[in-house]
Amino acid sequence: MAAELATKKALTLAAAKEIAAAAEKEAAANNWNVVIAILDEGGHLLYLQRMDETQVGSVDVAIAKAQSAVKFKRPTKAFEDALAGGRQTILRLPGAMPVEGGLPLMLDGKVLGAIGVSGVTSQQDGQIAQAGQNALAKMGAR
Repeated sequence: MAAELATKKALTLAAAKEIAAAAEKEAAANNWNVVIAILDEGGHLLYLQRMDETQVGSVDVAIAKAQSAVKFKRPTKAFEDALAGGRQTILRLPGAMPVEGGLPLMLDGKVLGAIGVSGVTSQQDGQIAQAGQNALAKMGAR
């Protein structure tokens, strides 16, 4: 699968599931219930996973975080930090989600998609998303 992922330079459904599984493992290890959204490079939903007892509002938030990360090719934490630093204009950027938990999924400098996580604190969401991003890095190294 890793060879297929690297050759196509696109996320496969199998890769998305592996990324989500790594993120879920991190969430479960901390007893956190979250929604994990994996988007393709065009910002379209490829895979969604809602852990048991996660609030339904987190579905839309996880997708929005991932869309922001893929559209702007940066973690949503960058927008959160800018807003915390007083940059109110962040709120006017269409599609910018100023809440940690969205990361672009990159391999060899190319954005293949994004992961968005919602359900616990933004810092915890970011930790879970990072576990998913780390899984992609391991796939690319295989």
